[in-house]
Amino acid sequence: MPPRLARKPVNTYHHGDLRDALVQAALAEAEQGGPESISLKALAKQLGVSQPAPYRHFADREALLEAVTAEAFRQFNAVLRESVSKPSKHSRLSRIARATLDFGLRRNGIYRLMFASRTMAAVAKDSELSNAKMETFGLVLQALGDPAPGFLRERHALTIWTGVHGVVMLAEQGLLTGEAAHISIEELVEDMVRQTELALSVAIKAAGGGAVAR
Repeated sequence: MPPRLARKPVNTYHHGDLRDALVQAALAEAEQGGPESISLKALAKQLGVSQPAPYRHFADREALLEAVTAEAFRQFNAVLRESVSKPSKHSRLSRIARATLDFGLRRNGIYRLMFASRTMAAVAKDSELSNAKMETFGLVLQALGDPAPGFLRERHALTIWTGVHGVVMLAEQGLLTGEAAHISIEELVEDMVRQTELALSVAIKAAGGGAVAR
C-alpha cells in the first residue's frame, strides 16, 4: 500500500500573493481579538511559511498593521456606500450613522483596529491608509449634502462622527445602555443625526446658504 500523503492544515498558505494572505489572516485575527492579537510570527506559522517570509512584504509589525487597517477601512467604506445605495425613509446621514453603529458593535475587533489603536497616529499623509480613512470622512461629508460656507459641513461631519464613535466605544464596554434616559442606543444615534442635520441647516441659513440635503 502506498504511503498516505500528509494533509496540510486548512489555514496554511499554498500559493499566490503572500502579502494579501498575511493581510487577510491578520484581519481575521483582529476580528476575534482586536489589534493586540496580531503577530507576524504567529501569522507565519498559521500560513505555513518560514518566519522570515512575512518580512519580505512588511518591514515590521507596524507596517503590517498599517496595511491591515487600510483594508479594514476599505471594507468599512463598502458597508457605508451600500447603506446609502438603497432607497430608504431615513436620511443619508442616518443610514451612515446606523451602519457605523452596527459595524462597530458587530465587528468590534476590526473597529478597534481602525479607531482605537495607535496605527493612525504615525501614518503618512498620502499613504494607502490615510487615503482610505479620508474616503470614510468623504462619505460622511456627502451624506450632509453640498459644500457649505466656512467649512460648516466639515465641522458638522466631525461632530456626528465623534458622537457615533463615542456611542460605539461606550456601548461595547457596557458603559452605555441608554437605560438612564429610557432610550436605546439606536435611538440615541438617531437623535444625534437629527440634531446634526438641524444645526447644520440653521448654520447654513445664517450664513446665507441653502438647506441640508437628505
